[in-house]
Amino acid sequence: MPDALPAASLVEALHRLLGPRGVLTDPADVAPHLSDWRGLYRGAAQAVARPADAAEVAAVVRLCAEAGVPVVPQGGNTSMVGGATPDEAGRCVVLSLARLNRIRDLDPLDMTMTAEAGVVLKAAQDAAAAAGCLFPLSLGAEGTATIGGVLSTNAGGNTTVRYGNARELMLGLEVVLPDGGLWNGLRRLRKDNTGYALRHLFVGAEGTLGIVTAAVLRMFPRPRDTAVAFCAVASEDAALALFRRFRDRDESAVRAFEYMSGAGVGLAVRHIEGVTLPLAAPAAHYVLVDLASSRPDAGLRDMAEAVLAEAMEAGEVLDAALAESEAQAQKLWRIREEHPEAQKREGASVKNDVSVPVSRVPEMIRRCAAALTALIPGSRPVPFGHMGDGNIHMNLAQPEGMDPAAFLARSHDIMDCVNAIVRDLDGSFSAEHGIGRLKTDMMEDWRGGAELAAMRAIKAALDPRGLMNPGKVLP
Repeated sequence: MPDALPAASLVEALHRLLGPRGVLTDPADVAPHLSDWRGLYRGAAQAVARPADAAEVAAVVRLCAEAGVPVVPQGGNTSMVGGATPDEAGRCVVLSLARLNRIRDLDPLDMTMTAEAGVVLKAAQDAAAAAGCLFPLSLGAEGTATIGGVLSTNAGGNTTVRYGNARELMLGLEVVLPDGGLWNGLRRLRKDNTGYALRHLFVGAEGTLGIVTAAVLRMFPRPRDTAVAFCAVASEDAALALFRRFRDRDESAVRAFEYMSGAGVGLAVRHIEGVTLPLAAPAAHYVLVDLASSRPDAGLRDMAEAVLAEAMEAGEVLDAALAESEAQAQKLWRIREEHPEAQKREGASVKNDVSVPVSRVPEMIRRCAAALTALIPGSRPVPFGHMGDGNIHMNLAQPEGMDPAAFLARSHDIMDCVNAIVRDLDGSFSAEHGIGRLKTDMMEDWRGGAELAAMRAIKAALDPRGLMNPGKVLP
């Protein structure tokens, strides 16, 4: 191999390396890899490389490094911030990890699973369940999102309140570095105090420091007793009070605690076939409570009924429905999970993935809703999300009848409006979606000084030519 591979011959070299299944160049085949789920960005690429294992990923990265060609790693392509979308220059190679889809090892005694980066999250959940275990990471895109992607973005999701983000579910990683070196850190150890914890550099780095090709993941005992309730509550403060009641009764049982506005539930009922309101009358605020225990005799339904009765007597809960079966529980969950799709069908919306201390969530929702409707009269705040861990998607739907393009042109004004309030409440402008392309301009203001300088130093040390997922995370 020459010291510097000419860029013009890179695609030919990829074909020789990966074979006919391993490289896409036809525009129709490449097109799905060039735009993001939300349709915010559309880029260009020389080709899409589809290696079949970690060694081939390393070889592709080496070829691209020798040619000076940027690499954009891509999993399920479900990023909400353009984190897996190439730029418009057309120089890059998109590196799809879809063919790295094997579960290499599963140990129910160790409670670990070693999964490749292209394993779909739902497949990892199913593999754990088949072994009598639980892999708890759960999010709306779990039928498409992949293990490499959820680790590279440190995804949160619905069960963070109980199990933590993706970072807390990872014990070890296998990573291809920017020079094509392959680091095998697939250790299943709970304790390994041997220098810098390199694995944590790559979780949340969005592919800017290296490409995750496999991971050792933590599993948990499967739930043997569950209870799911959908509740109408009197206010945002009442929602938080209900969370505290459940947490104080048995914190370990609270698997998820999700807040939804009346506007958001109304859109789901209107636009999504099969979604219905399980209560007698609509309300302005709702929560979904999901309880789980590995003890078959945990008595979670009795606990839920008791807590809800107390909350009703206190005027916090107005009405509630408890699932009588797993099918009913899934139906209740669907009301929450279909929020993004319902908003998409309603028209243009601007998404704000923010977090504040849990105690300040009600204030954040109220202040943001008032500020947004003042900023764009007729717009409709649609807050929803993970109240139990402080992460609310403070979304805004366009005014009825407004031109969608004109509304989306105000995206950064809307995000700035929300972020000013979130900052005042000691929060973060990105809770679980990451930075991607969308929010790089915010990093200097929010993470400037020593913090951003340290990030840049790490990037320069590992990827001095800036070839790994350029234009993401760092301004």
